[in-house]
Amino acid sequence: MGVEQMTLSQAVETGLRYADTPTRPVIQACNISAVFPNGNGGLRALENVSFEVAAQEFLCILGPSGSGKSTLLRILAGLLLPTSGEALYNGEPIRAPRREVGFVFQKANLMPWRTVIENITLPLELAGTPRSEALIRAQEMIELVGLTGFADTLPRDLSGGMAQRVAIARALVSDPEVLLLDEPFGSLDALTRERMGGELLRIWQMHRKTVVMVTHSISEALFLADRVLALSDRPGRLRLNLTVNLPRPRLEAMRYSAAFGRLARQVRQAIGEL
Repeated sequence: MGVEQMTLSQAVETGLRYADTPTRPVIQACNISAVFPNGNGGLRALENVSFEVAAQEFLCILGPSGSGKSTLLRILAGLLLPTSGEALYNGEPIRAPRREVGFVFQKANLMPWRTVIENITLPLELAGTPRSEALIRAQEMIELVGLTGFADTLPRDLSGGMAQRVAIARALVSDPEVLLLDEPFGSLDALTRERMGGELLRIWQMHRKTVVMVTHSISEALFLADRVLALSDRPGRLRLNLTVNLPRPRLEAMRYSAAFGRLARQVRQAIGEL
């Protein structure tokens, strides 16, 4: 029986998971604190946050608005330096952006004068990849994210969900080991957001990148992730490090199961919503 034909009870019974996933840490956050100058003693965004992310793990970070989630993700990407502590990639300090780490922002940030395929090839052009090779790799990404037939389309003619697919393809085209996503579906309507979450899960299951994703949605985090981190109100401190013990493949029906509800309650308690 194919996984797409499995019922919820069958999936739970088999407990289908990727048991052979390596456990070496790819990303490490070591006592990270971040303070931004504001003329009044500084704005404390993060305080002593520590965790590890294993190879091929899907990790989601949750927390109230202003809890430092995006700041933490930018530190992991090398876009910001922490005030104290450090972030490590395969044991090496992260002090600048790395080609091995892709980043998807809240907005697609596509260049409006470039077509879909031209937006996707941009990182390869900047890296000096021959154009013929760049076009082949970009076309592979277009097919991967479900945009076949839209290679020559301009961003103005794309829906929000399609634009975010292009942004994900652009981040993946350089074949990074780690993919960081800063609430990539936050501006989408609820139905499109659920659909995009399913698409992201499909892409992850095919390529098994190490993923760290910031989201405001508890349901989205639990549906996608192997593990969920919950941050406190500002300054963000780690309040919960929760293993999501739901079987894979994840089925939409799981969102309405008792097990899913229990996990959601734990997260809500950690971030003070109960």
